[in-house]
Amino acid sequence: MPGLRPSRRGAVAPFVVMEVLAAANRRAAGGAAVFHLEIGEPAGGPPEPVLEAARRALGSVSLGYGEAPGLWALRAAIARLYRDRYGVDLPPARIVVTAGASGAFVLAFLAAFDAGDRVVVPSPGYPAYRNILRALDVEPVLLPTGPESRFQPTVAALDALSGPIHGLVLASPANPTGTMLSRAELAAIAAWCRARGVRLLLDEIYHGITYEEPAASALEVEPEAIVVNSFSKYWCMTGWRLGWLVCPEDLLEPVIRLAQNLYIAPSTIAQHAALAALDQGPALDARVALYRRNRDRLVAALRAGGLARIAPPDGAFYLWVDIRDRGEPATAFCRRLLEETGIALTPGIDFDPERGEGWVRISFAGPEEEVARAAERLAAWLVRA
Repeated sequence: MPGLRPSRRGAVAPFVVMEVLAAANRRAAGGAAVFHLEIGEPAGGPPEPVLEAARRALGSVSLGYGEAPGLWALRAAIARLYRDRYGVDLPPARIVVTAGASGAFVLAFLAAFDAGDRVVVPSPGYPAYRNILRALDVEPVLLPTGPESRFQPTVAALDALSGPIHGLVLASPANPTGTMLSRAELAAIAAWCRARGVRLLLDEIYHGITYEEPAASALEVEPEAIVVNSFSKYWCMTGWRLGWLVCPEDLLEPVIRLAQNLYIAPSTIAQHAALAALDQGPALDARVALYRRNRDRLVAALRAGGLARIAPPDGAFYLWVDIRDRGEPATAFCRRLLEETGIALTPGIDFDPERGEGWVRISFAGPEEEVARAAERLAAWLVRA
């Protein structure tokens, strides 16, 4: 209708990886081979006991509305996870189960920040951080990181920022780099935030997927940190859309009120399945061993093809690869690679809007056979391209 227009809040950048996925799917629909190294989708889905728990719930549990912060049994089970994994004594009441980690970010950002606040987001980083903040009229302050700091922020880099800072969003292990912050580094950054009244939010959705050392939680060094986690990655439950927030006391009631109004409650059946997922450590650790094999195979293929500058993949299931020597922007590089080999990668512009055309992200979360075939094709293409 004349005079009507969309809200400017919706004018955020697209999530490029989903556009790459769509292009790969169009190629597959035409009958061509496709190797999905673009999407962070764990291979195989959740273990069978998780599916069986969902089936039992269908026949024996009321699947009506639940409470906005989630089933108490699941919140208590998550609290036990923090005690067992990190030695953190966490009251279940501080845990809010959410509609995926994505829902957790929306709730946390709404509860913690006002329009006009400035929140530091490391770059490269997960694009939804900055895009959600912008949609909420919160200013994301991009903090460039590089190999010299293992693609993680430092206290020195934070000290160099100008203007007021109200929040800091970190990820460890990080997407797209796979790098982690040590406990000592987390403690130093947490102290910096505490001294300046800056809200600290840690994305810990890749915890459990580490290759050399286990990841430290922000809650080990800062009880007032906001922590986001999810059942999507380690627990392989992407489509179940279930995550959680660990809230400091002052944000707990605002987060619950927001959840009540935004989506009422998280999925009931997904929560019953998640209860079973928390007991599947051995099966899920076997998946992590698969990711390690995929990682090592792809690193060898990249080096054979002349791409040796890769962020240290401590955790998660991504490689952040420097392609600047190829003399081609990442968007064109990825398009040509898909057209000529069927291998789908994500151009780095998704994760670093300023420097990302020199980098690509490769996901090694897929089935081992698919990744092995893709690695062989990739090495051969890099040599001849």
